[in-house]
Amino acid sequence: MNLFVSNLSDEITENELREAFEVYGDVSSVRLIKESGTGRSLGFGSVEMPDPFQACSAVRGLNFHCLRGKVLTVRETRPSSARPPTRLYGRMN
Repeated sequence: MNLFVSNLSDEITENELREAFEVYGDVSSVRLIKESGTGRSLGFGSVEMPDPFQACSAVRGLNFHCLRGKVLTVRETRPSSARPPTRLYGRMN
């Protein structure tokens, strides 16, 4: 199960994030999203956990949990097919 994690501290490392999630089970991968030019963290990332029960436990345990002075937001990532379609607003001819 892929989890979206936001409101991360600029200083957090992938290893620290992995350790926080490993308390709840196996972690397949951790990815912090960084600015391409500077390598600075954009404050969000993803964590992949193979067991859905462990992933749900991680969401319950870490959502609104304070890590490095920031209150995390953790939720399951929805597959792109489950997302509502994007609507374009503007003048129609």
